[in-house]
Amino acid sequence: MPWKETEKMDQRIEFAMRALRTENFRELCREYGISAKTGYKWRDRLLRDGWAGLAEESRRPHGHAAQLAEEVVCEMVRLKQGHPHWGPRKIQELYRRRHGGLAPSESSFKRILERAGMTKPRRLRQAERGGRLAEGRKAEQPNDIWTVDFKGWWTDKAGLRVEPLTVRDEHSRMLLEMRILADCRGQTVRRCFEELFHRHGLPGAIRSDNGAPFACTHGLLGLTRLSAWWLALGIDLERNRPGCPQDNGAHERMHRDIRCELQGGRIGRDQAAFDLWRQEYNIERPHEALGMKTPAEIYEPSPRAYQGTPEDLDYGESPKRKVHRPSGMIRYGTERFFISTAIAGWSVGIKPQANGLVEVWFSRLLLGHIDPATASFLAVRTDCQKAGQPNDK
Repeated sequence: MPWKETEKMDQRIEFAMRALRTENFRELCREYGISAKTGYKWRDRLLRDGWAGLAEESRRPHGHAAQLAEEVVCEMVRLKQGHPHWGPRKIQELYRRRHGGLAPSESSFKRILERAGMTKPRRLRQAERGGRLAEGRKAEQPNDIWTVDFKGWWTDKAGLRVEPLTVRDEHSRMLLEMRILADCRGQTVRRCFEELFHRHGLPGAIRSDNGAPFACTHGLLGLTRLSAWWLALGIDLERNRPGCPQDNGAHERMHRDIRCELQGGRIGRDQAAFDLWRQEYNIERPHEALGMKTPAEIYEPSPRAYQGTPEDLDYGESPKRKVHRPSGMIRYGTERFFISTAIAGWSVGIKPQANGLVEVWFSRLLLGHIDPATASFLAVRTDCQKAGQPNDK
């Protein structure tokens, strides 16, 4: 039988003394219910250390086969100091890139950085559920969807307002632009996008929130001059639900990084500093969603080259009507119908239907229906998910 808890020390002393003079060691071990290996251990300890050798020793190992060298720990801490807002997994990937693909485990990075007081526990927030105003499409390759927003403003040391415009490729996480603009007007933002389109080509869609200059809360389908221009270039629109920034969560997560690393008076209206941060974000910073690759390793320019703004839109065999400027009205038959001032100067496509209604299209977007019987324009509902559903109010 094994040692009894209350008599361990006495039994070990008794066994060790008898083991010194026994002629049948294994029989003695069986009498005390222990293995021969354990018996030899206690006999040898008595001979080596005396009575103190029979006491229980700590089971903590004196060393570890994977114990980190001092220079490795210092390098881990140094990398974290250079990137204080990066997590252990990103620091591990950066270490691997700088040391020929070799790096300690992720748990080692977590342990070392926690002991150094250089990590903070992440607060988890339950995501809200709900539908989308738009199709809710997902990017499957670069330039499928670009996301755009203004980072919430802050003031620099001189008291000047800093509110950079950020444009990001959803699939590759590539930060295409991070720029301080003179103002937030649509025409100013358009000039910035013209440079982006020349540099990267055209995306399939642009996702934005419902604020100016990307959208208008009281206009037809929220169209503005800027978003109408995107549509005229063949770019689809994707919008967040009002008051739901989580619909563009990855972009907002990037804004949190900007707030942590640049905001708070550290960076003012210094475009060179923003360009340097954007370069690090795209070229050096690994992303977990990309398998620890960088955005620059994934992104490639769009095959749709920017050819400038067309003079007007082509609807094929369907007739079209010019939206008069500045009234935003079109003439159909003997009647005039108000459509939208956001698309004034462009043409809309007219498609009569078998039910007597007439569809009104702008680019690939259905705006609504003309009802000749009542001489009214029925706008597409702005709160529906499926485009093309007429207003039945």
